[in-house]
Order: sequence, then C-alpha cells, then structure tokens
Amino acid sequence: MSQQPSTTGSLTVFVQSVLHRVRRLDRRRPLLWDTLLTGFFVVAALTDAGGGWRNIAAAPDVPGPLVFAMSLALSVPLLWRRRHPLAVLALMAPAALVSNWTGALLQAAMIQHVVVFNVALRLPLRRLWWAAALLLGPLLVGAYRFPRAGWDQLVLAPMWAFALVALGGLLVRTRQEYTASLVERARQLEVERDQQARLAAAAERARIAREMHDIIGHNLSVITGLADGGRYAAARSPERAGQALDAIASTSRQALTELRRLLGVLRDEPADVPAAAPAELSPQPALADLDQLVDGVRAAGLPVKFAVRGRPVPLPAGPQLTVFRVVQEALTNTLKHAGPGATATVDVSYEDGRGGGRVDGERGGSDGGAGGRGGVAVTVTDTGRPVLDTPPAGRGLTGMRERAALYDGTLDAGPLPAPAGGWRVRLHLPKDSLS
Repeated sequence: MSQQPSTTGSLTVFVQSVLHRVRRLDRRRPLLWDTLLTGFFVVAALTDAGGGWRNIAAAPDVPGPLVFAMSLALSVPLLWRRRHPLAVLALMAPAALVSNWTGALLQAAMIQHVVVFNVALRLPLRRLWWAAALLLGPLLVGAYRFPRAGWDQLVLAPMWAFALVALGGLLVRTRQEYTASLVERARQLEVERDQQARLAAAAERARIAREMHDIIGHNLSVITGLADGGRYAAARSPERAGQALDAIASTSRQALTELRRLLGVLRDEPADVPAAAPAELSPQPALADLDQLVDGVRAAGLPVKFAVRGRPVPLPAGPQLTVFRVVQEALTNTLKHAGPGATATVDVSYEDGRGGGRVDGERGGSDGGAGGRGGVAVTVTDTGRPVLDTPPAGRGLTGMRERAALYDGTLDAGPLPAPAGGWRVRLHLPKDSLS
C-alpha cells in the first residue's frame, strides 16, 4: 500500500512531462508537428488500404486504386487542420461518402474526428453543427446502402465518438481560455503594480521637492538678508557684523542638518559596502518651532509680529509641519519680494467651531478664513508692495496649496486691497482633518 502513491505519482509526473514536451514542440515548431502527425495518419491509412480494410468492409470487392485514393483523401488534408479545420472536414466528406457508398467502410474515415477536435478547439461553437452534418451525411448513406451492417455500428458509434471528441476539444479550449485569462490578469496586476510604484515615486519626489524648496529657499533668504546686513554693519559696527556672521553660520548648519535628515532616507547603500552613519532622527519642525523661525527672520532684517489666539490644542505631526512650512514659505517670500521697510504679521488662531475665534490681523483684518468651522487658521500678512497682482506660479505657492490639500484645508494668497497694500497668505485646516 505504501508503494502505490509513489508509483502513481511517478507515472503522473512522467505523463505531464511528456505532454509538456509535446506542447512545447507544438508551440515552437507547429509545421514540424503537423507534418509528423499527418505523416503518421497517412502511413496508417495506406497500411489499412493494403488489405486490412476488407476485414470489416460491407463490399470487399472495391477496386484497390479507389481505396488508395480515398485513404489519401481522408489523411493528407490533415496537414491544414489547424488553420482551416472546417474546410478540411468538407474536403474529407466526399471521400467518406464514396467509402460508405461503395461499402469499403474505410477505417481512415475515423481521422475526421481529429479535425472535429480542432473545430471544437478553434472555431465558434455553432460550427460544430456544420461538422456534425458533414460527418452524419456519409454515415446515413452507408446505413441506407448496407442496412445489414446495422445502424448502431454505422451511425450511432461514429456519432458517439463525434460527441466525445467535441466535448474533449471544448474542455481543452476552456482550460486554455482560463489559463490565458489568468496570464492576462497577472499581466494587468503587474502593470498596475508598476503604475502604483511610479505614482508612489512621483508623490515622494513631489514631497521631497516641497521640503527641499522650503528648507533651501527659506534659509538662503535668511542668509542673504544677514549677509547684506553684515556688509553694511562691517564698516560702522564690527561687533554687529560678527553677530551677523554667527547667525549666518547657525542658519547654514540648521539648513544642512535638515537636508541631511531629508536626504538620508534616500541613501541606498550596497550590501557589500559598510553602512554609513544612520540618518539623524530629529523630529520634523512643529508649531513649537515657530518662535525660532520668527526670530531667524527678524535677525535677517524683517520685523515680524507673532501672535497666537485661542486655546492651543494638540495637533498631529503632519498638520503641525504643514502650518510651519506655510509660515516659513510666506515669510521667505516676504524677505524676497516685499522690498525695504516692509513688516510682517503672523497670526495663529485655534478655533472651537462655535462661531468665535475671530482673528483680526494687524493689516489684513482677516477672520482666519474659517470662522465657525473650527480647526486652526494661520494668516501671514506683510506691508510690502508686490510687483504682481496675482500669486506667482512658482513652486512655493503650489507646494503650500498641496500641503493644505493633504488635510482638506484651504489656502488663499494674494495682494491686499489699496490703499494699505501688501500681501496676505491665509491657511485653514478644518477640525475634522486634525484628529
């Protein structure tokens, strides 16, 4: 009993291996396979035509040349069964009709079932009715001509064989279509996986671009302001110039630290290279760092008023980073474009959504953009005179809007009405997105 499963398994593996090799030969060299198959049946038909056909013939006196001609007509067309199976069956039908009419009843007529298999495998199912008619016609003629041979032998047995062969062809076809659908589904899943990977990579590139723009743009603007101030102070107050240089060094180190932290996660060291020092795990900027940000901007020469209104509530790290970066970008744009003598105001308002929480910015008269909706609102205004009346289409404003959209927030940016002038950036993050 213990040997039987092993023997059966070995036989199954052997049969599957042989079938796999046959299918591989059929796919790689279809003409060679068709030639071999056709040659085999031609030899078998001609061998039967040599005299064996008389053992079951209803009329053994049929001329030999006619038998050879019918045997060739029933076997040679098999070469084209793959491309034109129904036409091949129609070409074999006259030979089968003559065979049954004369009483030769050649066994080569059974070759037609090979073509029936290809009809079921490759053509629409309705073509099987035509194939059945092409087989049934000669069979009925034979049964009419030689009734003593029996309808069961001349008609029923061949038609049962037709039904079984057609069913086998349909089963193989169903399996092929199922396998093809699995292959196509696997291909589609692979395409979708690659698309998702590309989308994720594009989103990550956009995120890194926003972070690098905010870090580099802001710190370079601060450094530029400090350098200009230090240059003017160098001649009159060397001590103030030294302070400016210290501030430049501190700002530069801070920018380098943030860039190392951002780019450290992108480093992909090979397996055979010793691992470098891990990227610093310092936290992202948050609302608590706004004071330091404002101090740095003030040191660069831009007077900034900073106010927090309402009762502060704890926020997740993502919204805190969004608020920080928006304030940073707005102050950076003020440093770049507001011109000399400009001042800025930063108002952060925590709203409870009960209709209060109005924030009156010093210049803009802003209501935080979301009175009564709750959440956190930030308004940054300046007194500069921008050259453009519409927000520039640079990376900065686009990045701020993308950050706000991540948390279903809104961001408005544009010039303030005359005669006050200036520029205002207003961000609102709703309460529902901060939980």
